[in-house]
Amino acid sequence: MFCYFCQKNIDDIDFKNTELLSRFISGSYKIKPRKKSGLCGHHQKKIATAIKRARQMGMLPYTPK
Repeated sequence: MFCYFCQKNIDDIDFKNTELLSRFISGSYKIKPRKKSGLCGHHQKKIATAIKRARQMGMLPYTPK
């Protein structure tokens, strides 16, 4: 499995793009691990930071309703 962002040649991950970020969150709103998400280590760290920022800004929920 290849990294989604390496394939698309995307370097910057924007925390405002919640549609993209929600692909890397499980059903219980946890950040998917590298094995499940299929990301490389570099992009996994960036996606985790972006998800945490989006949660702090109120764009993504911490828990299901």
